[in-house]
Amino acid sequence: MEALFGALPILLILLFIFARNIANQQRHAELVKKFTKIQKRRKSRVIAIVHRQEPMGLLGIPMLRYIDLNDAEDVLEAIRKTPPNKPLEFILHTPGGLVLPAVQIARAIKAHPGKKTVFVPHYAMSGGTLIALAADEVVLSDHAVLGPIDPQIGGLPAASVVRVASEKPIQNTEDYTLVLADVGAMAINQLQKIARELLTGTVSENAAISISEQLSSGRWTHDYPIAYGEAKELGLNVSRDMPKEIMELMGLFPDTLRRTKSVRYLEDEPVEHANVDNRVTLTGYQPQPGARSFSYGPWNPKELRGRAAAHEAKRKPFWRRGED
Repeated sequence: MEALFGALPILLILLFIFARNIANQQRHAELVKKFTKIQKRRKSRVIAIVHRQEPMGLLGIPMLRYIDLNDAEDVLEAIRKTPPNKPLEFILHTPGGLVLPAVQIARAIKAHPGKKTVFVPHYAMSGGTLIALAADEVVLSDHAVLGPIDPQIGGLPAASVVRVASEKPIQNTEDYTLVLADVGAMAINQLQKIARELLTGTVSENAAISISEQLSSGRWTHDYPIAYGEAKELGLNVSRDMPKEIMELMGLFPDTLRRTKSVRYLEDEPVEHANVDNRVTLTGYQPQPGARSFSYGPWNPKELRGRAAAHEAKRKPFWRRGED
């Protein structure tokens, strides 16, 4: 009996790991099915970069990761495998991230010969906006936002550091602040140049200069939300024609760290399908920035069938393998 109680924690841990693996497999299968259906209907390559909070490791501790080099590797590989004439459609839901991978992704999108569209269901801030600049068109849902691309140096807005260093007498300014200001000025100039490069051919040359300066100069705080109307005023090629299937796809990227939802609402049933007792379905949704990125694509139906067959073969007991 003592041995049983001693092994109980280990059994519980193994059960937890097994349950998580099964849930991840089911989620992946559902994503593959949905992506395949959307790509076939839209005749495009659909790639999603979605950042949410996800438990990492055995204890489920969240690792705060945004746009990173892993994302860049996945996206560049997906674009390389996309035929030149096939449209690229990106779904972006991200608070931003590192400049280097964001620039790599943006330039790869820009270089693709086919039509490029970025869909923003909720928000694509900072590096997400930089990626969106590479598209021929940016589609925003109602109340979805972009954000400034002004660089942050040492955890501070580069534009603010430059401004402070220029206003204070140099003899009263620490060397560290002067170094930050020098690096900040270079970073602002670099991002302005990159933004103009990404906007070339999508808007006029004057518009590209104006947009790049406004987004990178520090006129707003870094988390300032740029909605459809203001994006249009800036000169960006934005649209509100958000496909319903893109919004539905976001439901396949849940925030699994939240055990209880902060937002609840009752969804009315259509009259023709209403139950006799007028019951309604209780659902909830809370978008959340966070820890893990998912970059899916490309989906090749033949490749998927091969993976599915291999997966099923692994799930069979060893004495039944090879029966087919």
